[in-house]
Amino acid sequence: MSLERPVPPDPYSLLPKTARFTLTSPHVREGEPLDPAQAQDGGNTAPDLAWSDVPEGTESFLVTCYDPDAPTPSGFWHWVAVGVPGDVTSLRGGELPEGAFTVRNDSGADGYVGAAPPPGDRPHRYIFAVTALDTADTGLDPSATPAAVHFMTLGHVIGRALLTGTYQTTV
Repeated sequence: MSLERPVPPDPYSLLPKTARFTLTSPHVREGEPLDPAQAQDGGNTAPDLAWSDVPEGTESFLVTCYDPDAPTPSGFWHWVAVGVPGDVTSLRGGELPEGAFTVRNDSGADGYVGAAPPPGDRPHRYIFAVTALDTADTGLDPSATPAAVHFMTLGHVIGRALLTGTYQTTV
């Protein structure tokens, strides 16, 4: 695996500006390596996440994890949860409240799939995002793709919180 590939941009920096709020986790620290439990080879468990100071008018949330550094033209979606109610302020281990659902991640499974960059590749960034929406009815179902979820909700985004961890698989 060549380490000479250019570093892709943070895709969220390319989207229209929106309100920011706070996202925290005991398992993800900004710019630091993920806990082993959040990797495929160490537990494959979604991190606990908590958010606060959400925008007024929030009706629901998208909760996602994206690796822009995957050696593919489209990155790699590790987790896309849709329909988290607007009064929810945390998730533990990826457990979703009633009414919320996940769409298939890029490994083809439902739910969270842990970090697993190619052995020997540079550290990858794992961007956890909680996106506040002004609607509870996204019109989506579990058959949607990660790209379709983001496209169909783009006009409903009123805020976003981001937290980026890293992970590298040693040879």
